Amino acid sequence: MGALDGKVVLVTGGGNGIGRDCALIAAQEGAKVVVNDLGGGLKGGDEGDAGPAEAVAREIRAAGGEAVSNSESVTSMKAVQGMVEQARDTFGGLHAVINPAGILRDVMFHKMSEDDWDRVIDVHMRGSFNVARATIELFREQNDGAYMFFTSTSGLFGNVGQANYGAAKMGIAGLSRIIAMEGARNNVRSNCLAPVAWTRMTQSVPVKDEAAAARRAVMAEKIRADQPARFSVAMVAPAASHVSGQIFGASGENIILYSQPRPVETVTKEEGWTVQTILDEAVPKMAPKFFDLNRGPLPGGNNAQPAAAKPAS
Repeated sequence: MGALDGKVVLVTGGGNGIGRDCALIAAQEGAKVVVNDLGGGLKGGDEGDAGPAEAVAREIRAAGGEAVSNSESVTSMKAVQGMVEQARDTFGGLHAVINPAGILRDVMFHKMSEDDWDRVIDVHMRGSFNVARATIELFREQNDGAYMFFTSTSGLFGNVGQANYGAAKMGIAGLSRIIAMEGARNNVRSNCLAPVAWTRMTQSVPVKDEAAAARRAVMAEKIRADQPARFSVAMVAPAASHVSGQIFGASGENIILYSQPRPVETVTKEEGWTVQTILDEAVPKMAPKFFDLNRGPLPGGNNAQPAAAKPAS
């Protein structure tokens, strides 16, 4: 018996990296899988290739599982609706979406073009909207549905050179939370994951010295794509039906539960604040609890990641 026996799962970005392992592991756990991947490059905007998605679907079938491939883009609502119809026509339904599809357009914000911004927001934020909107009514009607969205520590903590990516990933965390809140009465669950893994995204960071190369070798061995993939599959399984609205992380064998923003300090002045009293009293009282601009170490004690490396998702 697998954790996903009898379930149908759509995996976007399933041709490479974490998405590929999500598709393979979901199939190993008994799911029938729609493997979606545009087959494009890391920066998006290219024509793409149906090969990666079909290669993964073929690998699943060769191992005795059931899978079909899809090479459309999550940026198109019509295309995502087609993925849903493909799942229903081929396998008779759809019960979960795992959505790691993504691209990078890294550049300092003062040099960022509108195209750099638009393409990243389109794939990550619009893509997450599309896969949710195209499936949410079905999930509500059948009182059964689960989402695993992908956020990033680049949004949760910040990362220099990734304003577009970080903004999209924080938006996804908010989207996931509200879907979870609205879906609770219909057994529709939503969580998101901030993974750190050795994928095409982390490999795309330039190596500038031998020390960085050595750190990469450690990453390749210790921080693998199958680790966050395994967690993603677990969270869309029926056995995790009580888990929703959470932000998780996965780094190596560390599984992390992140806090979510809540007030940390409130200052009050009954007679009302002026600009000067805000500066003289309110700000100094709150200042000891300000967050600094340092990214800080990775959670979970696994800090093999080079300072310039980008979290995978």
